[in-house]
Amino acid sequence: MTGAIILSALAMTLIVALRYLATSGLFAWLTARLRPGFYDRLGPQMKREIGWSLASAAIYGVPAGIVAWGWQEFGWTRIYTDWSAFPLWYAPLSLFLYLFAHDTWFYWTHRWMHLPKPFRIAHAVHHASRPPTAWAAMSFHPVEAITGAVVIPALVFLVPIHVAMLGAVLAIMTIMGVTNHMGWEIFPRAIVHSRLGNWLITASHHQRHHESYRCNYGLYFRFWDRLCGTDRGLADAYRK
Repeated sequence: MTGAIILSALAMTLIVALRYLATSGLFAWLTARLRPGFYDRLGPQMKREIGWSLASAAIYGVPAGIVAWGWQEFGWTRIYTDWSAFPLWYAPLSLFLYLFAHDTWFYWTHRWMHLPKPFRIAHAVHHASRPPTAWAAMSFHPVEAITGAVVIPALVFLVPIHVAMLGAVLAIMTIMGVTNHMGWEIFPRAIVHSRLGNWLITASHHQRHHESYRCNYGLYFRFWDRLCGTDRGLADAYRK
């Protein structure tokens, strides 16, 4: 049993690491093609980002691997594979519930990490990326990585979700994590400045957090920032 758990944790760590390298590598390549020279002189910084991110991959992979093993062996979780187990309308609802719960956890832990002591101990690693690059999405101190690694594994014990919707959650988490840190906006202004864009976080919004620090703490949505008065809008380069 112990061997199976270790193998599952190692396998999930490898998956997380490869997913990070593939996604960040793709968007770093796009940056090089679409914004030549944008990451010039950032080579040492990007090496540090990759190093911290691969360490974070292990921290994310271990609990995910344990949960995956428990689900396959004992059905511990609320993950299901039969679409008829719940009404079809529940599938997109479960996707939103996971994203909103994750966003809520991220917002409040992120604000906590901007207190002087947690920032100095952990979050300063992430903010050492100036400017952030496509490789910075998982560039976390282990303390910060732990706070992020427990969310989805905890939710699968509480909120039912189809395995395909769980895959969609992980894909959205990965893609938004990377695109929000590229240092430039990949989405057209028509989307960023639309009604929908006014509630979603893209690089335009998150870049301002990296510029001003004490604002724009959200992950996917601007709901908590707006509710708590910490939304400072878009970075200067993306304002109308």
